[in-house]
Amino acid sequence: MHLRIAAAFVLTMVANVQAQLIEKTALTLEGAKKIAAVAESKAKAEGARVVIAVVDEGGSLLLLERLDDTQVASVNVGIDKARTAAIFRRPSKVFEEQVRNGRVAALALHGAVPLQGGVPIVVEGKVIDAIGVSGETPGQDEDIALAGAAVAASFTK
Repeated sequence: MHLRIAAAFVLTMVANVQAQLIEKTALTLEGAKKIAAVAESKAKAEGARVVIAVVDEGGSLLLLERLDDTQVASVNVGIDKARTAAIFRRPSKVFEEQVRNGRVAALALHGAVPLQGGVPIVVEGKVIDAIGVSGETPGQDEDIALAGAAVAASFTK
């Protein structure tokens, strides 16, 4: 009898815990490679020398590509742009525009790099990861990142 009560209690607790979990979509390494490949293809077609960084939703690096003859400094900048887009769930361009428009307080936001070229990767309306591109003009970096991020629209659960 006591065993049945204990089993029922455990089953109830397991059901309650499961009700408190959420499912998240995240990129696999293969998905990150597909996104980076599209960005790389666009960069090469334009003769751009860039770094392409793909990060997870917490801003940790999943994949990094540095195209031939790209400046070394762009490695960390590309990662920072991607991290900004991931953790704030908006393009890094937003922070650049805020600073340009006089909101210098945006410079104090922990983890925000106010440089155009970081773009969230959105699947089914949710930011799951991000891509950052660095090495060319701000607009060109962002266009390359947008090309990569657009591939994610074809990903589904």
